[in-house]
Amino acid sequence: MKKILISFFLSAFVSIAFTSSTYAFTNVNLITQEDSETVQEESATEAMMESPSEDTSANFTQELKNRFIEGGPSFMGIVLICLILGLAISIERIIYLNLAATDTNKLTSEVEAALKSGGVEAAKEVCRNTKGPVASIFYQGLDRAKDGVDSAEKAVIAYGGVQMGQLEKNVSWISLFIALAPMLGFMGTVIGMITAFDKIEAAGDMQPSLVAGGIKVALLTTVFGLIVAIILQVFYNYIVAKIDSIVNDMEDASITLIDILSAKK
Repeated sequence: MKKILISFFLSAFVSIAFTSSTYAFTNVNLITQEDSETVQEESATEAMMESPSEDTSANFTQELKNRFIEGGPSFMGIVLICLILGLAISIERIIYLNLAATDTNKLTSEVEAALKSGGVEAAKEVCRNTKGPVASIFYQGLDRAKDGVDSAEKAVIAYGGVQMGQLEKNVSWISLFIALAPMLGFMGTVIGMITAFDKIEAAGDMQPSLVAGGIKVALLTTVFGLIVAIILQVFYNYIVAKIDSIVNDMEDASITLIDILSAKK
């Protein structure tokens, strides 16, 4: 009887141990499989992240070229000319205005020191060796200083207007292109819609395929015209702000020069 009970307990113990080991082995396999799947997913994600991205700039250029051709060469070409001319004038003005900017405080100090040490001719020499509209205004005022402070002041005011005209040269063309580009785009829109309705009238039926081409051309010309206007507007605002800054410096420096001449007299 004891042998039977012992055999029974041994059999039960072996069965429980086998079941536990099998369960543990199964769990280990499942965990290992899950881990391997996780590693594979992470590897795939990393591979996707590390894979070289498409050349977006080339795709954008190609897409822009295709859209330009689809919009029609007539109006799109005119709008493109507005963009090219507007950018050319804007870049020329920006370069000119940056070269025209002068350290007015330094120039005023040098002119004042030259007046004290060498007189008007020494101050005029300082202005001749300095670039910019402020130095030119100073030179004209100093050149009339021998006729009195009033004459120097009139010369400064008159030549200041001349220099302001030089600063604002061709800026009106930029504003013209800003207004012209979207108007040309809207004209292309109207023409595209007229073309679409002509096709509908000729076909005698309202089909999307007949209207799609004209509407597409209309939208493309409008978008391109607005993009050109936005780009040129940014440059225009920068140029106007730069001109205002230089004009303010010119006015302040002119007042300072007249005060220096009055004190010297």
